Amino acid sequence: MQGVTILGATGSIGQSSLRVLRRNADRYRVSALAAHSSAEALAELCLEFQPDYAALVDVQAAARLRELLAASRCPTQVLEGQGALDELAADPASDVVIAAVVGAAGLSSTMSAIKAGKRILLANKESLVMSGALMMEAARAHGAELLPIDSEHNAIFQCLPEQVQTKLGHCDLAGAGVRQVLLTGSGGPFRKLPLEQLASVTVEQAIAHPNWSMGAKISVDSASMMNKGLEYIEARWLFNLKRSDIEVVIHPQSVIHSMVSFKDGSVLAQMGQPDMCTPIAHALAYPQRIDAGVEPLDLLSCGTLSFEKPDPLRYPCLQLAIEACWQGQSATTVLNAANEVAVAAFLEGRVGFTAIPKLCEKALAALSGEACGTLDDILQLDGETRRRCGDWLTQVGH
Repeated sequence: MQGVTILGATGSIGQSSLRVLRRNADRYRVSALAAHSSAEALAELCLEFQPDYAALVDVQAAARLRELLAASRCPTQVLEGQGALDELAADPASDVVIAAVVGAAGLSSTMSAIKAGKRILLANKESLVMSGALMMEAARAHGAELLPIDSEHNAIFQCLPEQVQTKLGHCDLAGAGVRQVLLTGSGGPFRKLPLEQLASVTVEQAIAHPNWSMGAKISVDSASMMNKGLEYIEARWLFNLKRSDIEVVIHPQSVIHSMVSFKDGSVLAQMGQPDMCTPIAHALAYPQRIDAGVEPLDLLSCGTLSFEKPDPLRYPCLQLAIEACWQGQSATTVLNAANEVAVAAFLEGRVGFTAIPKLCEKALAALSGEACGTLDDILQLDGETRRRCGDWLTQVGH
């Protein structure tokens, strides 16, 4: 019986993870659950799963959670603050940490899990975007096992030979016969929208993803294809890629989750339903397979599968991310922070959709040359980028 800690338990990845765990209760026990401020939702999960610990970053929400659990006589111990997530990530009672906190907020706890030598199911792509070199080196130094549960990276992982799977971050793709990684993306809800209409799209339109059910921030990133750009950067670090090793391909049906091309002319594709339970179950039990509760793909009902080259005019965020990837760690840290600020402003109705790449480009031009040799450097640059972007939004109203 393996202990599992879920960081981001009330979000979409956390909920999918719990669905898999419910189906495999004979193999896994939920040892800890953490979220930001959803006291009522986390209380319900604590009553169901009876974890040893629960944590909320928001102190007032944590106090509310204590009240709810005390009233129900639930023995789960409640922790609070950002440091609580770091503590739970390193708790020796858990064997597996599912890192599903959205955004830069998940970096510290993911690194804590790595330093504790855990198996980490990584959904927090921003951790690698901000600190890829440091994180992959820390994983090797501490014997941690990073397994990607983003559907695309998990698909790539499944298509790669074992000699690559067991050496993520330090693998030799050429030596394993790999020619190229093909990272697929749906193109989001605005793939066919006339370019002149992008400036006036609404929040509701942007979060209405055609294939996947995701949180608001990730849905907006998918609409701009910044999500694919961040995944591009994540793939670079996970699979030790050079620029010529990876290509982004738009695949609107989201049936093929990604592909790997080999030197002998073979192309292996991982296919399945657009359901996050599949990659979560795969990584949780790797190298075995367990029931994910997902119906197998019916090839006869899939219809036509199509592929397109991304249009840089339609998806400037993707192009910014690709360029930042090869400029260095400071550029990707700045890009991620600026995008989070811009997307938050868009979701709040303070800026339009096309302001997102404009703010990111401005931040990259101003801040991407900073030194990023340590985790403290990265966090300082992240904070400075957020402050500067907030000031720009206030002063000039993009």
